Amino acid sequence: MKYLDEFSNPELAQHLLERIRATTTRRWSIMEVCGGQTHSIIRHGIDQLLPDQIEMIHGPGCPVCVTPLEIIDKALDIAARPEVIFCSFGDMLRVPGSSKDLFRIKSEGGDVRVVYSPLDALTIAKENPDRQVVFFGIGFETTAPANAMTVYQAQRLGIENFSLLVSHVLVPPAIAAIMESPDCRVQAFLAAGHVCAVMGTSEYPPLAEKYRVPMVVTGFEPLDILEGIRRAVTQLEDGRYELENAYPRAVPPQGNPAAKAMLEDVFEVTDRGWRGIGVIPRSGWRLSPKYRDYDAVHRFGVSDVHTDESSICRSGEVLQGLIKPTDCAAFGTTCTPRNPLGATMVSSEGACAAYYLYRRLDQPAEVAHA
Repeated sequence: MKYLDEFSNPELAQHLLERIRATTTRRWSIMEVCGGQTHSIIRHGIDQLLPDQIEMIHGPGCPVCVTPLEIIDKALDIAARPEVIFCSFGDMLRVPGSSKDLFRIKSEGGDVRVVYSPLDALTIAKENPDRQVVFFGIGFETTAPANAMTVYQAQRLGIENFSLLVSHVLVPPAIAAIMESPDCRVQAFLAAGHVCAVMGTSEYPPLAEKYRVPMVVTGFEPLDILEGIRRAVTQLEDGRYELENAYPRAVPPQGNPAAKAMLEDVFEVTDRGWRGIGVIPRSGWRLSPKYRDYDAVHRFGVSDVHTDESSICRSGEVLQGLIKPTDCAAFGTTCTPRNPLGATMVSSEGACAAYYLYRRLDQPAEVAHA
């Protein structure tokens, strides 16, 4: 309760807003990388409280949202097989593939199970030696250590009926891809605190220097985000472009050495497709040769899958920060959380879901001022 109260204090939030207003003299565009930060910003109305000159751009930091359609269709192919128990976190079950989702596979008789940890899937594999158990391993650097540990344990324990469908993506290459886009409007970044808690902060100063953009590591509570914005605006106004860690209670500069060692052992860096964005070089992980026998794509031979994206969904532009969810004609009409056209309306961290939950009934209003 201490941190819930302390980092949501309205008086402290007002004080930070006043400092941001006093500092701001020009128009600035700041991207929050993480979908969890997006939801906090929209839920608490932080973007509406900021000065008119500051625009928050929502980045591609939702792991469910950026999982490519090709991987979803591979998951559907594998999950439909009678010999397979397909395990996943719950938010992946409603992500649309080319023609259906995992819920549909389950309703058609597929053995699709929601688990709360990849180790739960490993337990299911031990309890069902006559079945193939597959865990859908998605996410940024945050969730990768647990998935790596599960594969490591499967090999150590000799559990051969377990495999991982891998779709892990990495934040720093995505930042570089955003900055190199000809349509980029981003002038500063709020970096995801939970990613840096695992990986540390060493990858970010070279990006700040190369692209001349301030980067501030922040958490997810209102005061964390406001302090991150304040520091980013201060750097922009001063003409500086550095890394600052505004989340030191959770992020040491070196990250988590044990987790990084496990990642280095189990995974190797590879090019990775991002849904709505395309392939970003060296922006993902796959299982290293030492653990290749636990790769579900290799085990089930689903390397060649044809995909068809929705022709009216603009989630790719939302993920790149080019439009807001409400700029899409399908938002709230043909695309809703019950009938999503794209992953950004499904995930609990998706920008479209956040706008649908907190903003779809909003009327135009003036930005609040103290």
